[in-house]
Amino acid sequence: MDKRVSWGFAAVLATGLIAGSAHAGNVTLKASHQFPGGKGDVRDEMVQMIAREAAKANVGLDIKVYPGASLVKAKDQWDAMLKGQIDITSFPLDYASGQHPEFGATLMPGLVKNHDHAKRINKSPFMQDIKKVITDAGAMVLADAWLAGAFGSKDKCILEPNDAKGLKVRSAGATFAEMWAAAGASIVSIPSNEVYNALQTGVADATDTSSGSFVSFRLYEQLKCLTAPGDNALWFMYEPVLMSKRSFDKLDDKQKKVILDASKKAEDFFAVESKKLDEKLVEVYKKAGVKVVEMTDEQANKWRDVANKSSYRTFADKVPNGKALIVKALQVR
Repeated sequence: MDKRVSWGFAAVLATGLIAGSAHAGNVTLKASHQFPGGKGDVRDEMVQMIAREAAKANVGLDIKVYPGASLVKAKDQWDAMLKGQIDITSFPLDYASGQHPEFGATLMPGLVKNHDHAKRINKSPFMQDIKKVITDAGAMVLADAWLAGAFGSKDKCILEPNDAKGLKVRSAGATFAEMWAAAGASIVSIPSNEVYNALQTGVADATDTSSGSFVSFRLYEQLKCLTAPGDNALWFMYEPVLMSKRSFDKLDDKQKKVILDASKKAEDFFAVESKKLDEKLVEVYKKAGVKVVEMTDEQANKWRDVANKSSYRTFADKVPNGKALIVKALQVR
C-alpha cells in the first residue's frame, strides 16, 4: 500500500475516533418504574416527560419507558439501576432502605408537614446527606418528588394518637408501623393492593397510604372518615426520578444538558400535580359521603411526640448517622 494512502487512512481514522469520543452518538436508555402507564399517574408522567423532551431535542438520545413494573419488579428497581439493567427509574426511596438504612428517613412520620415544607426540605442539609448516600451508591437524583398521604378509618376519625388505640391498622412502612403500635394499634402487614379486601373483611380497621392510592384503590367504598393531608400531613414519601451515574457519565455534554433540563421541567410539573392529588382525594371522598377532616398543629404535634419516642428513637439508635439526619430534618421550618 502507498505510504501516503496509509498515512491518510490513519489520519481519517484518528479524526473519526476523536469525533466519536467528543459525542456519545445515538444512545438508548431504559427507564423503568412500578406505576401505571398511560393512566395519568404523575410519577409515570414525569418519566414520560423526560423521554419526550429527549426525543424532541434531537441529540441522539432515546429513552424507552417501561411502566407498571413490566421490566423490573417494584422493589428491585434500585438494584437493577446500579447493576446497569436499567438507566432511569421513578422510585420510592424507602424501598432501598434495606441496602441503605438512611433512606428510611424519607418515609418518617411528621418529618415533612406539607408540600411547601417539602420544597424547603429539598434544599436542606438533611437532603444533602440523603443525596450523598445516593451518589456514593452510584446513582443521582434527576428530579425531586414528595408524595403526600393520609389516614383512613372504617369507624371513627383518626386525629390524635388516642384515636388509634385498639385499631387494626395497615401501615405503609416500618417507621409508620412503629408509631401506630406505640399509639396502641395492632399492625396489619399487607401490600397496598390488598387493603380494600382487608378493610372489607375486617382484617383491618384503618390504613395509611398515599393520596393517589386512596383514590385508585377505591378505599372510599370502605371508609367512613378520611384524615386528609392539609397543612399538617404526617405521611410524606420521597419518590424521586433517579439515574445511574455510570449511564449519565457516558452521555455527551448536549445529552446531559437535555436530561437535566427535562428533569427540571418534570420536577416543576410534579410540584403542581402533587397538590392536585390531595385536592382530588378530598373531592372524591366528600362526593362518596366520607367525612373528611384535617389535623390541627396541636394534634399533629401529639403524633410527632409518639413518633419521637418510637420511630425516631429506633432510627437514631440503629441507623448510622440516624440521629443527625432526624435533627437536620426537624430544623427545617
